[in-house]
Amino acid sequence: MKQLILGGARSGKSTLAERLATESSEEVIYIATATLAQSDIEMERRIRAHRDRRPDAWQLIEEPLNLAEALRQNCATGRFLIVDCLTLWLSNILLVDEGRQFNQQTTALLSVLPELRGNLILVSNEVGLGIVPLGELSRRFQDESGWLHQQVAKLCDRVILTVAGLPLTLKGDAI
Repeated sequence: MKQLILGGARSGKSTLAERLATESSEEVIYIATATLAQSDIEMERRIRAHRDRRPDAWQLIEEPLNLAEALRQNCATGRFLIVDCLTLWLSNILLVDEGRQFNQQTTALLSVLPELRGNLILVSNEVGLGIVPLGELSRRFQDESGWLHQQVAKLCDRVILTVAGLPLTLKGDAI
């Protein structure tokens, strides 16, 4: 089953994904898309909190750019993959090589999703509910994440919006 969990910052989306993976009793592989800047102490704390919360038995793959390939290599029957998160991955591919990898990477992700076997949860931030940001790059990020979410949602069996720790099923069977 392919699932997309959307929500704002601190909405409970990652915690929900981790709970569903734990309840599955399958081998869990956690694909982290975050990159750590040496001077970003706040991001380091966020990454550490996610690491501390995960069971030791879960395999960790850190893949900030080539997400489609990581999914292709690791999705399989009997496995439960969590990708946390799509919006960080989107930021990474927009910023590397001045965005030249963007079309290739998003096309590869959307092409591989229908082929994947096993359970997969894609976690992502819903950034389109606020004001339109200042700055061309910020607006492009907001637009691209909205378009990506729409396309991914079409390919997923279940889509959940998480607000204040409460999941609202938008598509598929309720949890």
